[in-house]
Amino acid sequence: MKVRVPHRWDVSTTEAKAIQEQLRSQVSQKKFRGKVRHVAGVDVSVKNNRSIAAVVVLRFADLEIVDVARAELPVKFPYVPGYLSFREIPVILAAMERLVASPDLFLIDGQGIAHPRRVGLASHLGVLLDKPTIGCAKSRFIGTHEEPDAKAGCYTDLFDRDELIGAVLRMRTNVKPLYISVGHKIDLPTALDIVLDCCAGYRLPEPTRLAHQAAGGTLRM
Repeated sequence: MKVRVPHRWDVSTTEAKAIQEQLRSQVSQKKFRGKVRHVAGVDVSVKNNRSIAAVVVLRFADLEIVDVARAELPVKFPYVPGYLSFREIPVILAAMERLVASPDLFLIDGQGIAHPRRVGLASHLGVLLDKPTIGCAKSRFIGTHEEPDAKAGCYTDLFDRDELIGAVLRMRTNVKPLYISVGHKIDLPTALDIVLDCCAGYRLPEPTRLAHQAAGGTLRM
C-alpha cells in the first residue's frame, strides 16, 4: 500500500496546525455503506527515541489474523498534544507499505475528530489513505461526557460544547471505557457497531489490541 502525502512532516507546530486546518474540510462523517472483509488495527510504540508501528489485518468475520506488517524509524517530531499524527504517521505509512492484504477499514489507537481541530491521528491518516478509519483512544483528549453504565456495550456521548464528537464505550464490564470517534469516511453509529463487532472480551477491540502487541514485540502468531 503506497500512499502519496501532500505535505511535509518536518514542520513546526505552527505549520502543522495550518496543515490540520486544511485537512479538516476533507474529513468525511458520511455513513459507511461498504462491505468489510478485512479490518486492520494500527498502533505505535516508542522506545529509545525510535518509533515502531504495527498494522495487523484481521478477517472481519472471525477476527483471525491474515497479515502483519511492522516498521521502525527514528522519532523526528516531538511529543506535542494535538500533533500526534506528525510524530506517528510516517512510521505507520512505512509499515503499511509492507502489507500484502488490503484492509477495508482501519481502527487506530488514537483520536479521530475528538480533537481541537477535528483532525486527530485517525482522521489525518484516513484522509491520506482515502479509507474509512475509526479512532479508538484509551484516554480522553477533549470533550465532556457522562460516565457510561458499567456493563459491556454501554456508552455515552462525548461532546465538545454542543457538538457531538464521539462516544465513551465500555468494551468490558467494570473496566475503563474507550473513547471512540469518527476518523474518516464513516459515521459514529456505524463506528460503534464495528468496534463492538471487533470485541473479543478485552478492553481493546481485537485489531488494536493485537497491533499493540505487535508494536511492542509480544504478538504470538
